[in-house]
Amino acid sequence: MENSSSIELLSKLISFDTTSRNTNLPLIEFIESYLAGYGVESLRVDYEADKKTNLYATIGPDIAGGIVLSGHTDVVPVDGQDWTSDAFEMREHDGLLFGRGTADMKGFIAVALAMVPKFLAANLQKPIHFSFSCDEEVGCNGVRPLINHIKDQLPLPGAVIVGEPSSMQVINAHKGSCSFVTEVTGHEAHSSCTHLGVNAIMYAGRVISELHKIAEDLKVEGDPSGRFNPPYTTLSVGLIEGGTAKNIIPKTCTIDWETRLLPDADRHQVPNRVDAFCEGLQAEMHQVSDDAGIVTECTNWVPGLQPQIGSPAESLALHCAAANGVETVSYGTEAGLFQEAGIPAIICGPGSIEQAHKPDEFIAISELQLCEQFMARLAEHCEAEPL
Repeated sequence: MENSSSIELLSKLISFDTTSRNTNLPLIEFIESYLAGYGVESLRVDYEADKKTNLYATIGPDIAGGIVLSGHTDVVPVDGQDWTSDAFEMREHDGLLFGRGTADMKGFIAVALAMVPKFLAANLQKPIHFSFSCDEEVGCNGVRPLINHIKDQLPLPGAVIVGEPSSMQVINAHKGSCSFVTEVTGHEAHSSCTHLGVNAIMYAGRVISELHKIAEDLKVEGDPSGRFNPPYTTLSVGLIEGGTAKNIIPKTCTIDWETRLLPDADRHQVPNRVDAFCEGLQAEMHQVSDDAGIVTECTNWVPGLQPQIGSPAESLALHCAAANGVETVSYGTEAGLFQEAGIPAIICGPGSIEQAHKPDEFIAISELQLCEQFMARLAEHCEAEPL
């Protein structure tokens, strides 16, 4: 079959609206067909049957110690954003490629696919795997069954390169993230009889005030490594919802909040402190109603990427990127999940995170070219002796 360039493949990938709320099956089917044209078989590991799936494919020998190129197929919504052109029709201008997902992170996937002929032509002594996942943008959820499948049923890879946009810098650490929902249950009454009710919104306000205090304390604790920006674990409230009418003491109020933790931070520290604070509030609430209370639940946990100096993944990425040092980022990826599964992981991908999630998202063609050079060195490395 006729070989396709990274730009041509990226244009095709952008044309699929794989916003996380949508299916990614048409895109996966395209990649399966593309790989099949080169005689490369693909494996699906479903996340949501008949709607969302992950794809895993291997070029080279069926042995352990291979290299995984990992990327997510989903993108964030364009709703309400002021795009100057169709977000799902890639356009080029002044060396930049515009479209949703160009940077985050279909550019990396496009380069990996464009390199298939080179990977096949190489005399690979260790395999190169493609891991293309779903639902990364909503908590790194989709990739989890795929990682379990790799760990339990396939030859264990020796390293994972996650192609999140890093301007082709090698990233050996990132923060973790923990999402929470705090449900405040009060007791309804007429707003003129405040002594007979428990105002869920007002108690939620006190919880938010405590969250703010905790956030300030986290700033003071700081980051002993001095590598992250901002240099501390962060806490943010993203959504609050409650109440019925201004003359009804509200029965319920919900707070959605999150922490972005330094890689070695205790993820239970903040929720434990919140629970201790809320116990005091509940004692007050129970003076009016035993049914009143506050419950906090962790809804998602994405582990941080711990630095592993000199790991196979780090050494390989530094070689392929022709880089001398490593950096950190504050966003989260599936790298921490692969690391938890016992597979060394690193981040290195084309494009800038500063362009991600914005209207008129773009990637520079020069970034794709740097990624192609990275992949070419990877192919040369995999022609050498196995790890």
